[in-house]
Amino acid sequence: MRIAVAGATGNIGARTVAALEQAGHEVVRIGRSLGVDLTTGDGLDAALTGVDAVVDATSYHQAENRDQAVAYFGTMTRNLLAAEERAGVRHHVLLSIVGVNRVEGNPHMAGKREQERLVAEGPVPWTIVPVTQFHDFAAMVTTWTEQDGVAPIAPLLVQPIAPADVGDILAEIATGAPQGRYRDVAGPEPQDLVDMARRTNDARGHAVKLVPTWSSLFGSDMAGDVLLPGEGARIAPTTFEQWLAKPQ
Repeated sequence: MRIAVAGATGNIGARTVAALEQAGHEVVRIGRSLGVDLTTGDGLDAALTGVDAVVDATSYHQAENRDQAVAYFGTMTRNLLAAEERAGVRHHVLLSIVGVNRVEGNPHMAGKREQERLVAEGPVPWTIVPVTQFHDFAAMVTTWTEQDGVAPIAPLLVQPIAPADVGDILAEIATGAPQGRYRDVAGPEPQDLVDMARRTNDARGHAVKLVPTWSSLFGSDMAGDVLLPGEGARIAPTTFEQWLAKPQ
């Protein structure tokens, strides 16, 4: 199959590309640095020529507010879906987030909800894949918040998944028939985000003082089991400990 991956240079997109190519598929990489701009649509029609399926693994963590995130994700998704319809693409696979409809205050979640809405109401047959936070998410958060060796971080309960496992699952789904809303996808075990950040930074030799606290980025509406997978979830194999034991 000829499959396009939007966000092909990102954390999950690159792994999806690798999994697809390993399985023998022809992959079209989509990204601004690769000459295709989803925010304007420039280069999309040429990129999607002859494409059977598209995996949207784009992300955006720079939004300062809800409106900005919704506008960004909405523009990209509209452009992508319109180009897919013109090209006759038969399957749109969207990487989304478990619990996206249970969190109101987070800008990124609001943007992903807009993506889901547009895909579900759009012209291209689709599969939406809700996934939990990634194993490297906790340490990533501390890079956003750290100042002078101190990093605030929310005490979230998550059930993290290895990025490589996500790439494998997206590749598998993209080569099959559209399924609508897919079941939740998660890693094997629940983890505390603060502990994950501590252990990851320790493994990387990065000294930082962690301060558990709720914030405008991750508010108390994300506490408890809000981010955990629902019943019947698909559980990926790689534990946080196994991922952490690999070279970072």
